[in-house]
Formats: sequence, structure tokens, C-alpha cells
Amino acid sequence: MPAVTPHLVCRNAAEAIEFYKKAFGAVEQVRMAVPDGSGKLMHAMIRIGGSPVMLVDEFPDFGSFGPQDLPASPVTLHHYVEDVDSAFQRAIDAGATAKMPPQDMFWGDRYGVLRDPFGHSWSLATHIRDVPPEEAIEASKSAMGCPETAK
Repeated sequence: MPAVTPHLVCRNAAEAIEFYKKAFGAVEQVRMAVPDGSGKLMHAMIRIGGSPVMLVDEFPDFGSFGPQDLPASPVTLHHYVEDVDSAFQRAIDAGATAKMPPQDMFWGDRYGVLRDPFGHSWSLATHIRDVPPEEAIEASKSAMGCPETAK
């Protein structure tokens, strides 16, 4: 396991696992249901592109809520893929909502952002060219609408 692993709280984590399989090619590693027969998951783990992602159902009685009722998630999971356009479309077809369709970015990635049906934000990217830091800094001024004189 890496030093930091995302642990997502989802309303209906079992459905989330199925979405992640369709959208991102996730592979299910483990699923542990609450022993009360409710079908809720107290722990699950999937791998996306080899990276582990843990999931759990919402448990409001214990202060555990997913982001579905929020206007946006304060966290974005970043996923590098070989073909961002097809990966983005696959996620949309699986039920995600586009927040920013893929486009070539000043830092050298083709990059897009979506929200999954469980409220989590994902950015998908494919690296298309190396950009020296100085060039990226200059390009960011234009991209962010800063005056040319900004240093």
C-alpha cells in the first residue's frame, strides 16, 4: 500500500464500485458488508490503474457522510490515462457528469474534470508534451487572465 490512499465515503458504496468498474476499469479487491444484512459496506477496496482506493458507505450516525449533498466536492482525485478523451467519454457513458471537457492545457496535459454519481470530483489527464517550468508559469498568466506585466 502507498503512504496515502484515497478513502471515499459513498452513499451506496456497492453501486459506486460498479460505477468505478464501468467508468475507470476498476478491479474489486475486497468487499466487507455490515453483518446486519443491510447490504451497506463497512469496507471495500478497488484498484484503478493499479492504485488502491478504499470505499465505505455513509454512516450518518457516526458522522460519516459522502459529498452527494454538497454543491461540489472539496477534493479531486486525479487519474492519468493513456487516452483522456476516450476515458472521459467512458466515465460519462457510465453516469458521470462533465464539469470541464478535455482540452489541451498550458502545463502539457490534455485534461478534463467530471463529477461521479456519488459526488466525487475526478480530473482525467493524458500527458501530451513536456513544458519547462518557466514556460508554464508564463502561460499560466494568460490562462488565468493576468495582465502581461504580471511577474
